[in-house]
Amino acid sequence: MTVVKINAITVPPELGEEVAKRFAARAGAVDDAEGFEGFELFKPEDDRNQWLVVTRWNDEASFEKWRNSGQAAHAHRSTSEEAQKPLGLSAELWHYSVSVVSEGQN
Repeated sequence: MTVVKINAITVPPELGEEVAKRFAARAGAVDDAEGFEGFELFKPEDDRNQWLVVTRWNDEASFEKWRNSGQAAHAHRSTSEEAQKPLGLSAELWHYSVSVVSEGQN
């Protein structure tokens, strides 16, 4: 069963562009992890300041295996000197499983 991990990151408005840039630079870093199904970064379009990093995994074991591996550290590392400076953001990890799915017609 697919599990969903949501990292809710509190991002001050002045740092939004930098956060998006850093995630774009790392896009694909998790793609080869066993059990990984997908990644999305959600930017708020209202007055909220929480960005959502949403990942989907085949199961909890796949996520934990990645999280406890060197792959996780590598995916969160940046190669540019500017992007290595910490932004001092707070985050909270939420855990969900898919309960109901409806596929729209395209």
